[in-house]
Amino acid sequence: MNANKVGVIVVIATILIAALVVGLMWVSYSNREIELRQQAEAQQKSNEVIYTKVWTVIKQKAQVTDKFATDFKEIYTGLMSGRYDADKGSNPTFKWISEHNPSFSVEMYKSLADSIEGLRTEFARVQNRLVDIKREHDVLRLSFPSKLFVGSRTELEISIVTSAKTKEVFALEEENDIEVF
Repeated sequence: MNANKVGVIVVIATILIAALVVGLMWVSYSNREIELRQQAEAQQKSNEVIYTKVWTVIKQKAQVTDKFATDFKEIYTGLMSGRYDADKGSNPTFKWISEHNPSFSVEMYKSLADSIEGLRTEFARVQNRLVDIKREHDVLRLSFPSKLFVGSRTELEISIVTSAKTKEVFALEEENDIEVF
């Protein structure tokens, strides 16, 4: 074989290897972009499920707590008025002190408060995960060399649930309302 043919074979092999590498990079970056887009869509649905769970659990626990408080008030009022009528001839104050009376438990309220805190923390965590998926997608689309392959793909649109108060604070870039009660 002459040197000319060897040189042509080397050039063709180099071009084929370069094309193969570029092709594999395109497949890899494209698949990663698709994976992140699918993760974002799935996470968005997961966030909706968690949000529904948060408010359903809180609402139902609050209803149980309200029902308990209402029922306790009815039972306690009836119990006390039947026991301590002044016309029975006894001193109701001393009788009340010496008897064991039903007590109102605050455990239901503590449980409700714990649920609110735990569920809101869980919701914040899944929202942060969605923000992180978007960040990762943006880095893939905008950094070199991946932007050569997937830079023209559309930006991920995500929905983050926040409050009007938060939006106002960030728009003004200050928070002056720090009163807890």
